[in-house]
Amino acid sequence: MGIITVLWEKWTEFRRDFYKITVAAMISPLMYLIIFGMGIQTTSHGEPYLHFLIPGIVAMATMTGSFSAIAQNMSVQRLYEKALDQVMVSPTPLWQFILGQILGGSLRGLYAGGVILLLTFPIRTDLIFNGMSVLILFLNGMVFSTIALTLSFLAKSYTDAPRYTSYIIMPMSFLCNTFFSTDQMPNGFRQLISLLPLSQASGMVRSISNGEKPGSFGFVVLFLYLIVFGLISVLFIYKKKNL
Repeated sequence: MGIITVLWEKWTEFRRDFYKITVAAMISPLMYLIIFGMGIQTTSHGEPYLHFLIPGIVAMATMTGSFSAIAQNMSVQRLYEKALDQVMVSPTPLWQFILGQILGGSLRGLYAGGVILLLTFPIRTDLIFNGMSVLILFLNGMVFSTIALTLSFLAKSYTDAPRYTSYIIMPMSFLCNTFFSTDQMPNGFRQLISLLPLSQASGMVRSISNGEKPGSFGFVVLFLYLIVFGLISVLFIYKKKNL
């Protein structure tokens, strides 16, 4: 019931701010598509650049949508509304609260990615998006929801959330196999970037869109991030409860 309660809260928030959430999910990716995809007519790996760009933009949308759905709201609720303290004294199991937050954020990210797919649907690219693509995007959203949850627990003020976006989300948006291939990066730096979750999500979605099978390494990387940051979140909230 705890998971359903958290998801219902997220659903209520989504219905209340539907237009704001939808417009926010559209603006940045749409600008990137127009500027990079339509304004710069070029090719990548022998294919039209849009074929490379669209899967990366969709993966990026799930990242930003999931992260933003959790980071700032959770920081404000924990630091100022003291909602986390109320959860801790309630009969709701804390692991259910955490899982509900992660699932809710991931669904928000998946919605953001779906909006971009609808916007690009009129563009005839013959790219393939199937159930495996949805699974990867959902998993990517879970990873960044978990990261956002962890960072919101560590935040000292509500202004930390925008800083996290500048320090983490913005660099990954541009470096992680989204707008250009990481193959041309210097050795060492390329391997480091390839281990970031968005690099793997973008690469796997792009492989599927081109009719290829995604490698298992990407799933391993995403699950490792999910487990590590999930454990940090659980340890934080249970440690705070036992103080």
